[in-house]
Amino acid sequence: MRIGALEAGGTKMVLAIGDETGKIFEQKSIPTLTPEETMPEMIAYFKEKEVEALGIGCFGPICLDKNDEKYGYITTTPKLAWRDYPIALEFEKELGIPVGFDTDVNGSCLGEATYGDAAGLKNVIYITIGTGIGAGIMVEGNLVHGNLHPEAGHMILKRHPRDTYEGKCPYHKECFEGLAAGPAIEARWGRSAKEIPEGHEAMDMEAWYIAQALMTYILVLAPEKIILGGGVMHRMELFPLIRKYVKEFIAGYVSTKQLDDIDSYIVPASLHDDQGIMGCLVLGMNAVSQK
Repeated sequence: MRIGALEAGGTKMVLAIGDETGKIFEQKSIPTLTPEETMPEMIAYFKEKEVEALGIGCFGPICLDKNDEKYGYITTTPKLAWRDYPIALEFEKELGIPVGFDTDVNGSCLGEATYGDAAGLKNVIYITIGTGIGAGIMVEGNLVHGNLHPEAGHMILKRHPRDTYEGKCPYHKECFEGLAAGPAIEARWGRSAKEIPEGHEAMDMEAWYIAQALMTYILVLAPEKIILGGGVMHRMELFPLIRKYVKEFIAGYVSTKQLDDIDSYIVPASLHDDQGIMGCLVLGMNAVSQK
């Protein structure tokens, strides 16, 4: 079966063709311009490839309630050209095939839970830490939507004792994203996460914030695996620091086999940055079965 996959990001659109085994045959990237500029090229690509279904993992906020008149829309995005745009419905209309639709981070979570380190598990969190922070959450085998979808990058965090930076988020300042996303690191230290030298105190502070958020996710959602992706998490020295601080913050309150083997519990993304595309392939397959 030929399945189209679209990882729709605020900066770029990644288009791919694959199959039900998760194999990716080809992919290409184009810039995210306006719908008038970007949509025709994407529709033409998937038509030419003769895909039988399409899965979309999309930047948001988006509407995922199938009983809502705006299901399939990008809604209150700061990318104004895409605000209130029916992206999933346009593809469905133009291609005439089943279209699966979810958030980009839920797509990545689904990819990891199907083909990656979390395969076979039913309770998984995938967190991306880059330009922003978002989480895809699977509970008992189902992606979490609720009345919108998780916006787990915006929980308010306790400030690090040595941190004087006000916070980058224009809405909350001291939320997880405002204190620990890539732009916050650059604004605080004057250089990007990629440019910060190894051993710099920035990495310790970043790990402290990430671990604080993970403690909350662990206590509220009880995941069987936590996967950390995104550009900031390419700094692999963060992982042992995060694990250390999670242990400190939990402080023995809960004891599980996962926390006892924390190196296998809190892990980097395992699919070579293709977890989003591979999750979109699953969304496409699911759309066919639901039809």
